[in-house]
Amino acid sequence: MIEYLFPALGYLLGSVSTAVVVARLMKLEDPRTVGSRNPGATNILRYGGKFAAALTLMGDALKGVIPVLIARAFTAEPMILALTGLLAFLGHLYPVFFGFRGGKGVATALGVWLALSPWVALALITTWLAMAAVFRYSSSAAVTAAALAPVYVWWIFPGQPPYVAVSVMMSVLLIWRHRANIRKLLAGGEGKIGRPAS
Repeated sequence: MIEYLFPALGYLLGSVSTAVVVARLMKLEDPRTVGSRNPGATNILRYGGKFAAALTLMGDALKGVIPVLIARAFTAEPMILALTGLLAFLGHLYPVFFGFRGGKGVATALGVWLALSPWVALALITTWLAMAAVFRYSSSAAVTAAALAPVYVWWIFPGQPPYVAVSVMMSVLLIWRHRANIRKLLAGGEGKIGRPAS
């Protein structure tokens, strides 16, 4: 029965807003009140620097990795592992400890897939890096990787509906969370990596 507690653990760990914690420790402005107002690594990078952004990125990814690895130590049931990853992702998006005002989920989703399948994570990282290198937009890179994630998961986890279903849900939510960025991209007002939006 203990395995049914892992999704709840995933949500609680996911609810720890790394960006807010890093900002407080480094005496930076609250990322929810400056720049894009998104508590994520890209926003922190724009006003807090590379070190703060790296800490945020690492922390957000670990929120996806840790609960899934804990769950895997007790069970190999795909449904439990998939739900644990999904709830960690939802915790980042809607953190109970921070008024349900969370980030967009890119690094946490990557962490989930890193724990579930390094091959899926590698495909997502490669997609993000390729798009970011060519177009210099973090948001378009994230949306492209999210759109392709279910394809990668379906390819690497054939016959595993829980993983495919969770990948679809996470991708839909991730793209939805980037809807403002998509509008800015279409209008030509999205900030490039390392530069503020106009």
